[in-house]
Amino acid sequence: MKSFKEAEERATKLRQLIDDYRYHYHVLDESTMSEAAADSLKHELSQIEDQYPELITPDSPTQKVAGQALDKFVKVTHRTPMISLADVFNEAELRAWLERAKKYLDGHSGLDPESRRDFRFLCDIKMDGLACALIYEDGVLIQAVTRGDSRVGEDVTMNVRTIANVPLKLRANLPGRTEIRGEIVIFKEDFAKLNEQRRQNGEPEFANPRNLAAGTIRQLDPKVVAARPLRFLGYDILRDDVTSNTGAYQLLHRCGIATSGQVKTLKNIEQVLAYITDLDQHRLELPFNTDGVVVKVDDRHQFVELGAVGKSPRGAVAYKYPAEEATTMVRDIVISIGRTGAATPVAVFDPVQVAGTTVKHASLHNADEIARLDVRIGDTVVIYKAGDIIPQVERVLVELRPNDATAFDYETALAQQYPELEFERPDGEVVYRVKGESSDPILKRAVQYYASRPALDIEGLGEKNVIALVDAGLVRDIADLYVLARTELAKMERFGEISADNLVNAIATSKNPPLSRFITALGIRHVGVQTAIDLANHFGSLEALVDTDMNKLKCVDGIGVTVAESIMAWLSDEDNLALLKKFRDVGVEPTFVDLSVGRLAGQSFAITGTLTSMSRDEAAERIRDLGGVFQNAVGKSTDYLVAGSKLGASKKAAAEKFGTKIINEQEFLEITK
Repeated sequence: MKSFKEAEERATKLRQLIDDYRYHYHVLDESTMSEAAADSLKHELSQIEDQYPELITPDSPTQKVAGQALDKFVKVTHRTPMISLADVFNEAELRAWLERAKKYLDGHSGLDPESRRDFRFLCDIKMDGLACALIYEDGVLIQAVTRGDSRVGEDVTMNVRTIANVPLKLRANLPGRTEIRGEIVIFKEDFAKLNEQRRQNGEPEFANPRNLAAGTIRQLDPKVVAARPLRFLGYDILRDDVTSNTGAYQLLHRCGIATSGQVKTLKNIEQVLAYITDLDQHRLELPFNTDGVVVKVDDRHQFVELGAVGKSPRGAVAYKYPAEEATTMVRDIVISIGRTGAATPVAVFDPVQVAGTTVKHASLHNADEIARLDVRIGDTVVIYKAGDIIPQVERVLVELRPNDATAFDYETALAQQYPELEFERPDGEVVYRVKGESSDPILKRAVQYYASRPALDIEGLGEKNVIALVDAGLVRDIADLYVLARTELAKMERFGEISADNLVNAIATSKNPPLSRFITALGIRHVGVQTAIDLANHFGSLEALVDTDMNKLKCVDGIGVTVAESIMAWLSDEDNLALLKKFRDVGVEPTFVDLSVGRLAGQSFAITGTLTSMSRDEAAERIRDLGGVFQNAVGKSTDYLVAGSKLGASKKAAAEKFGTKIINEQEFLEITK
C-alpha cells in the first residue's frame, strides 16, 4: 500500500504519461507505446484512485474517453456520448463488477426485485479499430462521426461512404433517426497484402492495422480512403424501439450491417466465463485483431437503470485478455553467475501479469544493454515476453522516474555481490566473466558438490569419476546424470559392467531426495545446509521456492538482503530454470520432510574438538535430521556445545560467556540416538 503522498505523486505522473500516449494515439495516430502497456498504466492509476478517491480529478484518464476532434474536420456533438468501458483483467474482477451492478439495482432501481436480479448477458469480441457512429435518417446514411473525446467527434462522412461494406441505405425499413455504432478495422490478411505491395514498390510498411485504419479515415482525400481495405463492423444500434442488446444485433443484421460474428447471448456469469475461455483458444485465428471481450447486461431497461459511474456504463465491461506487455517497477538488479562463468544482470521487479503468467524478473543481458536502456533501480519499465516465453525489458518510462532512482554501476555491483571472485571483460565481448574460469571446471565442481555428502550423497561420483564423465561429454549439466546409460559407462576406462550398474543404481535412488538436500545440492551461493533447511521448511515445495520474490525471501529466518539477492539471482538465470525443468523431465521429484517438528526442534548445537564415533559432518547431519540446528560457532542462541578431545579454548570460553551447556560425546550420543 502506498502512502497518500507517494500515491499522489505517482498518480500525477501516470496521468501525464497516459494523456500524452492518448493524444498521440487517438489524435495524431501515432503509438508511443503498446496499447497493452497503456492499459497496464491505466489499471495502476485506477487502483490508486480506488485506494484514495480524493485523488480522482475531472481530467483523469479513468474519467474520460481519450482523443479530440481534429481541426481539419467539422466537429460534431454526439447526441448520446460514445463513452468507453471500464476494464477487468481476471475472473475475480469480472464477478466483482457483476456484484456491484446487482447491488446498485437493489438500491436505486424502480424495477421489480425479480427483474433486478435476473441478468442475461450479451458477449462480443472487443475489436481493435477506430470507433465510429453511422447516422441514418429514414434508412439513408447522412453522417459518419468518429468517437473523438466521447462527446465531440469528427465528421468523416465522405470517407466512410467509400468503405465497401457500409450501406448507404439500410435494408430494413426504419423510419426516423437510426444511429449505428461500430469499429472501422482492417483485416489482418488485407493488411499483410497491403504491406507486401508496399515492399514491392519500395515504400515503407505500415506499423499495424489499427493505426492504419485510424489514419486512413482521417485522410482529406476520399480517393486515398477508397484504395484502402477498410471495413465497418457494427456492435450497437440506438433506437427507442430496441429493448435488448441481443435485439440490437439482430436488427443490425436485418439492416445489412456486418458484425464480428462472435456475439452470443448467455444466461449467467459461468457461461460468460466459458465464452471468454473458449474465445481465447482461437482469437488469434480471427480475421481481425482483438484484445478482449465486451460483456453487456442484455436487458436495455436494466442497462439504462444502471447508468454510468464516471464516464463508463455500469452495465457493461471490457474483459482484457492477458497482456503481451505490462508495466512494473524495478526494485533491484542482481547478478547471476551462469555455468560458463558469465555474469548476467537480472532486473527484479514487482510481480506483474504478462501473457497469462506472473513475471517477477527479467534478464538485462549485459552491461551494454543496461546502458542502452538506461534502466535504474526504481524505474518503471515496460515488460514483454519474447516469443511469449522469456520476459524482457522493452524500455524505461523515464517520465515516471523518481528522484531517488539509482543508476547501476556494473563493476561496483560485481565487487559487492561477489567479493571473493575476480571478473574480466575480454576485448570484443559484452559479457563479464569470472577470471580464469571456463565452463568445464565450473560444471565439474557443480556435479561433485551435487553428489557430495552434504547434498545428495551419491556413491561412486567422486572427483575422478566426475572429471571422466564431463571430459567424455556424457554429462553436460547436472541433470544429465539421470540419463546416463549403463552401456556407455561400461565402455569407459574407469568403469566395468558392475561399477556402471552400481553408479546408475546409486543415481536412480537419488531421484526423490529430501527438499532441503536438493536445495543444498543446487549449489546456490550463500545457501548452505542450514539455510537450505530453513528454505525447505518455509516454502514446503520446490515450486513455491521458484515462485518466490525478494519480500518473501526476507521473511525467512536468517535470510538477509545478501542471501536473498543471491537466491533471486540463481532463480532468475535462464540456464538454471531450464535445468530445473530438465530435472522434472527426467523424474527428479524432491519431497518435503518437515524437520522443524523433530525431537531436537528449537535446539542449537556447536561442536569443538575431535569426536571418536563420527566425523563432525556426520554429527551435524544427525543434528539436522532430528530437527536441530548445527552452528559453526557458539553464540547467544547455542544450547549445547559438544566437547570432543582437544577441546577448543575459544569455544569453551564463549560457551561459558553465553551460558551454553557443555556436553561430552557420550551425552551427545544419548541425546541424538
